[in-house]
Amino acid sequence: MRKLLVWMYSRTQPHWSIPPEDVDRIRAELGPDWEVLTIERDIDATGDGPPGVPPAVLEEIADAEVYFGFGIAREAFLAARRLRWVHSGAAGVRGSLFPEMRASDVRLTNSAGVYAEPMADQALAMMLHFTRGIDGAVVGMRERRWRREAIVGPEGGVGELSGAVLGIIGYGGIGRALGRRARALGMRVWALRRGEPEAGDGPEEVERLWGSGGLDELLAGSDYVALTVPETAETTDLIGARELALMKESAVLINIARGRILDEEALVDALRAGRLRGAGLDVFRTEPLSPDSPLWALDRVLLTPHIGGTSPRFWERQTELMIRNIRSYLDGRPLENLVDKQRGY
Repeated sequence: MRKLLVWMYSRTQPHWSIPPEDVDRIRAELGPDWEVLTIERDIDATGDGPPGVPPAVLEEIADAEVYFGFGIAREAFLAARRLRWVHSGAAGVRGSLFPEMRASDVRLTNSAGVYAEPMADQALAMMLHFTRGIDGAVVGMRERRWRREAIVGPEGGVGELSGAVLGIIGYGGIGRALGRRARALGMRVWALRRGEPEAGDGPEEVERLWGSGGLDELLAGSDYVALTVPETAETTDLIGARELALMKESAVLINIARGRILDEEALVDALRAGRLRGAGLDVFRTEPLSPDSPLWALDRVLLTPHIGGTSPRFWERQTELMIRNIRSYLDGRPLENLVDKQRGY
């Protein structure tokens, strides 16, 4: 009998636990020739791969053909003797791309598009926070002061999204969802993606589209910059002191991608020196963010605890993706969201 192992469970964060009825749908899709086994041991679903593996997973993955989890740890991969396909419920996969995985013929898929809509909403909310001076209003609430003049004055930064330029670094599923929202609000959308664009190549909502060589121009001309790229060797520390210095003093930086893409120390320096209007951060180099981090004390920073991808519709989208890919796997067709293991996404 063929076997699919599912480790998508969290007692402490139940929104990351696959609903029993969705497991039943998977069983029905696979049919009687398959065993579908679920492991109910807590997993950390917020990263690109679990930091540890319980013995039950190591035991059951040994003869599994397919594994569904939030990334796969090297220890679990090495214990698997019959593995042919790994699906990660996370968007990022860097933690799953250890040398043995890269060298193998095991197919790896991820869930990048599943998170697109809520993460685009998260970025848009952060942009509005600064555009309408909500950051200044929060300071006033904390101090019990009526800070109207400080908020609407030259230093307050109150403006409109309409007509402003949004530069999106990484125009995949999340970037496209954000671009559509921005365009609907009258913004001008600039975007950067890995592949070099050809004439007439690009989504209709994008006014300007660059390949990897357009980073500096995008940073210098944007009123808002949103990071939506996957974390790879090429994107780690993509935005540092040099890149921040290229941005307008009135610009806002949004990071909903991964913490290691941004140099947090350089960002703190830029904000303290008044070289940026503000920053909205949902991800950090170390999570949870240390209580000692200077980011907590900066009024021009909006911090959220890595919640950008959270949505009550998560399992609706996740399970539909898994079932579509199960059908493709059984039929021998290409899988959706197949990861290029050498490129890292």
